[in-house]
Amino acid sequence: MTKKIILSFAALAISFGAMSQVRVGIKGGWNLSTISVDNDGDVDKDQSLSGYHIGAIVDFPLVPKILSFQPGVFYTTKGAKLESGDKDNSTTAPYVKYTTRPQYIEVPLNFIGKIPVGTNSRLFAGVGPYFAFGVAGKNKVSSTLAGVTTSTDSNIKWDDDTPFNDGDPDRGLNKYKRFDWGGNLQVGAEIHNFLISAQYGLGLGKINSGGDDSRNEKNKNRVFAVSVGYLF
Repeated sequence: MTKKIILSFAALAISFGAMSQVRVGIKGGWNLSTISVDNDGDVDKDQSLSGYHIGAIVDFPLVPKILSFQPGVFYTTKGAKLESGDKDNSTTAPYVKYTTRPQYIEVPLNFIGKIPVGTNSRLFAGVGPYFAFGVAGKNKVSSTLAGVTTSTDSNIKWDDDTPFNDGDPDRGLNKYKRFDWGGNLQVGAEIHNFLISAQYGLGLGKINSGGDDSRNEKNKNRVFAVSVGYLF
C-alpha cells in the first residue's frame, strides 16, 4: 500500500513538473501552396502560389525536452494559379491567369520529437493532423490581349457542409467546401526560445463542393511552409 502511494505521488509530481514547463508561442511565415491535379494527388509546380500564415502554438511536454504535444491555431492562405497562353506574345491569342486564394482558420495537432544538440538547442521533427475552416478568399482572372489587360475578381463561395453531412442542399461545383482536413509533416530547430521550421501540409479532403465520387476527388490542398517563431 505504501509503495502504491509513493508511486502515485511520484506520478503527480512528474505531471505537475511537466505542466510547469508548458510554453505558449507565436509563429508565422511563408506558404507555397498548390492544388492537386489528379486523383493520385500529383501537383503541377507551375501552379504554385505564394502566401502566408500567422498564429499561435502551445507546447505541452509529454517527455520533458524529448517529446511534446503542440497544438496551434493559424490564419493561413492556400490555393493555386493557372496560366494559359504566352504572356510575352498576346497579339493573336490572349494570355490568361486565373488565381484562387482561399483563406482558412487552421488547427494543427502535432506531436514533436526533439533531439538535444547543445545546452539550449534542439533539432525536432513532427507529425500530426490538421483541421481547417474556410473564412474568406478571392478568385481573380486577368486576361491580356494585344497589350490590353482586363481583370475581374470575386469572393470565393463556400457551402455550409459539415464533416458529418454529405447531403447539404447548398453545395455546388462552383463552391468550396467549408471544412478542410489533412496531415502535417515538419522538421526544424529550436535555439534558445526561437524556432525555425519547414512543413508540408497534405490535404486529404476534396476542396470542391458538389458531387463526391472516385472520379472527382482530385482537387486537394497542398502547402509547403517555412516558419519562424518564439516560445515564451
